[in-house]
Amino acid sequence: MKDSQHPLHSMKSASPQAAPTPWSRRQFLRAAAVAGLASPFFVSCCGPHSGPRPIPANTKLNHACIGVGGMGGVDLQNFLQHKRVQVVAICDVDANTLQNAAKSAPGARLYADWRELLEKEGDGIDSVNVAVPDHTHFSAAYTAIQRGKHVYCQKPMCHDVAEVRALTEAAAKRGVFTQLGTQVAATANERTAVQWLREGRIGKITHAYLCSNRPGAIETYRLPGPRPAVGQAPPPSLSWDLWTGSAPVRPYAPGIYAPSKWRAWQDFGTGWSGDIGCHIFDPVWKGLGLRAPLTVVADVQESWKNSPARRGDTWPQGDHITWTFPGNDRIAGPELTLEWFDGEFFPPDAIRKLYSDDFKEYPTESSMLVGTEGSLLIPHNSLPQLLPEDKFSKLERPKLPPRNHYHHFVDAILGGDKNESHFAQTGPMTEAILLGTVAIRVPGQKLEWNSSRLKVANCPEANAFLQRKYRDGWHVGKF
Repeated sequence: MKDSQHPLHSMKSASPQAAPTPWSRRQFLRAAAVAGLASPFFVSCCGPHSGPRPIPANTKLNHACIGVGGMGGVDLQNFLQHKRVQVVAICDVDANTLQNAAKSAPGARLYADWRELLEKEGDGIDSVNVAVPDHTHFSAAYTAIQRGKHVYCQKPMCHDVAEVRALTEAAAKRGVFTQLGTQVAATANERTAVQWLREGRIGKITHAYLCSNRPGAIETYRLPGPRPAVGQAPPPSLSWDLWTGSAPVRPYAPGIYAPSKWRAWQDFGTGWSGDIGCHIFDPVWKGLGLRAPLTVVADVQESWKNSPARRGDTWPQGDHITWTFPGNDRIAGPELTLEWFDGEFFPPDAIRKLYSDDFKEYPTESSMLVGTEGSLLIPHNSLPQLLPEDKFSKLERPKLPPRNHYHHFVDAILGGDKNESHFAQTGPMTEAILLGTVAIRVPGQKLEWNSSRLKVANCPEANAFLQRKYRDGWHVGKF
């Protein structure tokens, strides 16, 4: 199906937008070449743009949603529930999904292409949320930020390490408010865990064990591959070319990409650790004040490691990643070892038994931090537990007010308290997590990370995975 056949796609040929007046024609053409001036909805990300518009008191924030299926639908409903938010535009590459979401946002203008939305809405919107597959996060979020829009982006921030660094820097330069979609970070449970770590309740941290062994996840989200040799026509409602975006062209195949299984494929997703890792890492990162890692190494599923076809296409169905982070005043030694387990890899029995003699009761998605004065178990989206229980039985939990992750972001834009999970904080965390996905692709190789140079010092092969090549016509900025 051609783009022009999409029921809600109104793309027409147009001449490129004129260069901003402060630029010379030569400067504009150079910028256009870098950005890949091939789309009729080319959005210059290199020239000067105004900063975010101040929101006058007693007026509403004009918001646009990019992606309204799956988590995008959850995002939409949360923004609609804020009394000072007006959703004025929504976008999705699937016409059925878009029309269904439109029922919740009457009057919102509808788009199939996020580039068209940003181009046509212009100064009529103040903020956007990005809830599309990982490979499109950077392009949509970066373009919006360069136009002075506040951005809420689903996790992980981006598909590649280099994209995360560029997006983090762009947000700081443009002075916009940002938020990563780690919704559980706003709960009293996770905020309690962060507070206990900052208070040193279990002493100095000696080791950290993170895991996500969710039952059924392997079968549902982590496909063994390979992709079908021959594709078929996509559903009439889906613009497959727009869905593919900056990724390599792949023939459509039902049941393995849209709407959810794209996470299994290296073209589109970041694997299980890249996706769920942002949730599990979040309280540990914030509570310990971690910085860029020193090293990272990965052990992976043997059948995946021994299959060249799978290694070049899908993510493994299980991995064990180990980082070392530089020490600080919350860490016992000069370095902290942090381990991640998912799929067929589990934390050591001795660690799981810190919570229960029957280690099968150990929370399937959680963190266990071992300290000099005890341990802290942080189950995902549940009450944190100080261990051993009898030692901490008289310690009262802090009384924290309820908080909505989305509304905290909106309130910050409107002049309230600074929101949590902004890109200055979650960008470096996401870089570390995605370095784990780089290590997965060179299993067994201990990578030495130079954060200031954005480079693996000892493995040229790994550096090739820090930044992918965009498809022609979808370039944004230097990507």
